[in-house]
Amino acid sequence: MVYEKEKYPEDLTEERIELNAAPATRLHMLDFLNAIENNTRPVADIEEGHISTASCILANMSMKVGRPLVYDPKKREVVNDKEANALLRRPYRGPWKHPEVGTV
Repeated sequence: MVYEKEKYPEDLTEERIELNAAPATRLHMLDFLNAIENNTRPVADIEEGHISTASCILANMSMKVGRPLVYDPKKREVVNDKEANALLRRPYRGPWKHPEVGTV
């Protein structure tokens, strides 16, 4: 059996590398490149990442406001909750502005 550190010794000298995450990161990169080459979806495609991330963000928002939230994924907003909706976006640092419908 060839170990990851033996197969990729350059990892040991790479600055700021997370050695415990390098094998998974490498496999995800290879899968992503393969998906591009074959016009397929990668194992960890952006839609799945969005769903996973959005779930965590909404759970944190629910804890912050202290109540359950109902999210409408089509409208991309929390139903009947101005306070929670305000937490869905942060202000951009100037001079950048959030792209709004009709301004992009």
